[in-house]
Amino acid sequence: MLVIREVIEMDEDALLVLKDLRKWYKIKKGMFGGTEFVRAVDGVSFSLRRGEAISLVGESGSGKTTLGRTILGLEHPTGGKIFFEGRDITEMKPKDMAWYRRQTGFVQQDPFGALPPFMTVMRILEEPLIINKIEKKERRERIYKALSEVRLTPVEDYLKKYPHMLSGGQQQRLVIARAIILNPKLIIADEPVSMLDASVRIEILTLLRELQRRHNLSIIYITHDLSTTRYFSEWIYVMYAGKIIEKGLTGELLKNPLHPYTKSLLQAIPDPDAKNRFVIREIPPGEPPSLVNPPSGCRFHPRCIYAKRGLCNVKEPPEFEVEKDHLVSCWLYADSEE
Repeated sequence: MLVIREVIEMDEDALLVLKDLRKWYKIKKGMFGGTEFVRAVDGVSFSLRRGEAISLVGESGSGKTTLGRTILGLEHPTGGKIFFEGRDITEMKPKDMAWYRRQTGFVQQDPFGALPPFMTVMRILEEPLIINKIEKKERRERIYKALSEVRLTPVEDYLKKYPHMLSGGQQQRLVIARAIILNPKLIIADEPVSMLDASVRIEILTLLRELQRRHNLSIIYITHDLSTTRYFSEWIYVMYAGKIIEKGLTGELLKNPLHPYTKSLLQAIPDPDAKNRFVIREIPPGEPPSLVNPPSGCRFHPRCIYAKRGLCNVKEPPEFEVEKDHLVSCWLYADSEE
């Protein structure tokens, strides 16, 4: 018997809990007024435990980055709740958010764009420490420690360099050093390796994983590449058109994907085996839907070859727990009575 899960329970070990989180952007409709909304994040719920890493995957435009920025407080949610260590931060005033910002770090996709070009490495890492009133002696100790942990050594060789004097991999290591320098509990890494050479990507992911275990960090790894998640996270959450449509333990989800969209993402992973050069990969037709006017029912149904008319295009599916800790929002897994 399948169990339909509709509510996220508050877990004592949870560091972060999202409940029905929404982020809509208001846009003007035509030259004569009226408004519409881009529903970038539209009802996301999950919990993240201390020291746990999850991968948030989906194609471009699925809402992954917006979700990450909303969690960090860089975007104000339209609805729903965000709890951090049991405290509701959703409507917290900016002056009261200082403690939360010290507990979070952000690793951006483009390391060069994320670093101020007119600051040295020393100044880039010192800036958050000055803002948080860390004493000068301790600032230097933290900077040396952070650079050592991301393996930018000898440290003295890097302190006076500017971002343009570093390679892409070194720039991303510096971004990571800045993210961990305040000893946060949560890091959001938004496509941290997508702009790096293939040879450097595994090094950066391995570094993040080592830092996570060393400091008991919770990490949300945002990516469109399912092939990298096996090296990094305990859980995978698949996002499509502003909603999470499948959740599962990494090994189980990669071995046994349930949602047709998840299966298509796995199909899209390049396979270097020469025997597969004649294999036809089944990619869903069409394009992702407009988030201004998303499809009724299941948002994937216009592209799904298994869609059932009169159900998938009418009624939004709830979460079905097909196996323990493996949930999917798809009517294919409903009981016969549903």
